[in-house]
Amino acid sequence: MNSRTTAAKIGLSTASVYPESTASGFELAARLGYDGVEVMIGIDPLSTQIDAIQRLVDYHQLPVLALHAPTLLIMQRVWGTDPWSKLERSAEAAKELGADVVVVHPPFRWQRDYARGFVEGIARLEAETGVTLAVENMYPWRAPGKGLQAYAPSWDPTEQSYAHTTLDLSHASTAEQDCVELAATMGDSLTHVHLTDGTGSAKDEHLVPGRGTQRAADLLGVLANQDFRGHIIIEINTRRATSRSEREVDLVESLEFTRKHFVRTASRRTSFAVSSDGEISELIP
Repeated sequence: MNSRTTAAKIGLSTASVYPESTASGFELAARLGYDGVEVMIGIDPLSTQIDAIQRLVDYHQLPVLALHAPTLLIMQRVWGTDPWSKLERSAEAAKELGADVVVVHPPFRWQRDYARGFVEGIARLEAETGVTLAVENMYPWRAPGKGLQAYAPSWDPTEQSYAHTTLDLSHASTAEQDCVELAATMGDSLTHVHLTDGTGSAKDEHLVPGRGTQRAADLLGVLANQDFRGHIIIEINTRRATSRSEREVDLVESLEFTRKHFVRTASRRTSFAVSSDGEISELIP
């Protein structure tokens, strides 16, 4: 697993408080005891204003750990329409805010020129900016009887040679993957985690960790035993919350779950081996 020079921090994605604002995300993260924030660029107009985000950092004394580039389908016009310009601007914003990771989705298949040079372009941009661009695992868009391959070169970042990847547990659930096995396959490229959950539905659920069928607790234990030093970001869907207090319950539960399970087990250090034919086995000394 990819290591940093400091211990892993547990952050809150501003997407987790939607439809509340980026400012609310900072306020809740600070008050509830999170270590920092991941800003979803484009979720509201303020999130695209780097000076305004810096004022939130200063006011709450809470760092921006990561930025999520505006690469979602609904954000195709945020910071222009050229995808490489979006990533360049995201990397520059990360440097200005002191964040060391930009989360990136793979291109959509209809973005042919962008997709064609995506893997090499990500490596080039990392080298030019010094900012980590962690490509996130996605999923096939599932319809009755078939799956639509909406992303290129692939929805699965382990099929490419990215230096850095993000593991999202809800996306793994929608793709019918096991998060612990996926982390093992990602290996040293695993840099960033979106901690959430899912039940295997075709819908991307982003449940509170522990409320779905992904092995979120096991993954946290494995990461702790492997001395993971990336960021662990809570990215859940609280849109159905009927009140601020109900939303806070989910955010507190997510943080407590993470702290409870992200602990090293003294009696055992878990590691995995991946065979030449792709079989993953757990190694127990």
